[in-house]
Amino acid sequence: MGQCQRCFHLSADPLCEICRNEERNNGVLCVVADSRDLLALERTREFKGSYHVLGGLISPMDGVGPDLLKIQPLVERVDRDGITEVILALTPSVEGDTTSLYLARLLKPFTQVSRIAYGLPVGSELEYADEVTLARALEGRRRME
Repeated sequence: MGQCQRCFHLSADPLCEICRNEERNNGVLCVVADSRDLLALERTREFKGSYHVLGGLISPMDGVGPDLLKIQPLVERVDRDGITEVILALTPSVEGDTTSLYLARLLKPFTQVSRIAYGLPVGSELEYADEVTLARALEGRRRME
């Protein structure tokens, strides 16, 4: 099993099933930390856009800086593909907040940036949230100023 060349989700093919789906809204991009979070959001059946998997969160305490994540390909993709909105769907934690703020600063010159609403308890993991909570979090996202 490898990674999708576009979004970095798990895939046996060069492009994953989501990236190959022409019915998806490719102008809206949801950024997640890992494939488990992507799958959790897909279970809600609420999000019809594309994804970008970072491969983790910025965590200086663990030695994970922006250079170890798929951030540069994200910026290039947003600039190249005319993305109209980036939704940051990262775990509400110190690492998730740090990563969200970092990405918002990088991406604001290119597109609108929003973050899923805080319908999730701080410190929880997206992969363990139920579908209703995740769906409400997506619906209640707000622009990052």
